Amino acid sequence: MALMTVDQVAEFLGVQAIRVERLARENLLVPADKDSDGKPMFDAEDVKRYKTLAERLGGL
Repeated sequence: MALMTVDQVAEFLGVQAIRVERLARENLLVPADKDSDGKPMFDAEDVKRYKTLAERLGGL
C-alpha cells in the first residue's frame, strides 16, 4: 500500500490542500493512516478510485 500526503493528493486531484483536508473531515476520502505530525495519509488506490468517481459525477 503506497501512502500519499495531503499535498500529493491535492496535486494528483488538481485541487488545493485545504480541499483534501475537507474531504477527509467529511469522510469522502478516508485517510489510511496519520504521519508523525498527525496529518492524514491516504492510500494511493483509494485516491485513484475517488478521482474516477468524482469525474463520473461531474468533476472535482
